[in-house]
Amino acid sequence: AQLVESGGGEVQTGGSLTLSCSASEFTFEDYAIGWFRQAPGKEREGVSSINTRDGSLYYADPVKGRFTLTRDGAKKTVYLQMNSLKPEDTAVYYCALWEPSYGSSWYFIQTGRNHFWGQGTQVTVSS
Repeated sequence: AQLVESGGGEVQTGGSLTLSCSASEFTFEDYAIGWFRQAPGKEREGVSSINTRDGSLYYADPVKGRFTLTRDGAKKTVYLQMNSLKPEDTAVYYCALWEPSYGSSWYFIQTGRNHFWGQGTQVTVSS
């Protein structure tokens, strides 16, 4: 099974992009799915995720109010709507799916099991 990503590209500051990630091949009933990003010379960081166990959403502080994660349960697809993009949002964005841990730290993928990653898609925001 694999995660199928689409979207990404290059926009100017203040522009918008939408990323999508399909997990249709996966058969987990409860899972977390979301987006991480890695900028050149920096560590990979979580951006936004959803826990299908209870619908909990996570947004990293730098993207709160600008990014919105939605999920189509029937299609097992998540969409990351990115608005008001900034140059510091430039990174390779990776979709990930995992079995989340129980509790408030579920969005830390390291605390979960069975991690799966997409191939990554480049997002470039020019000033």
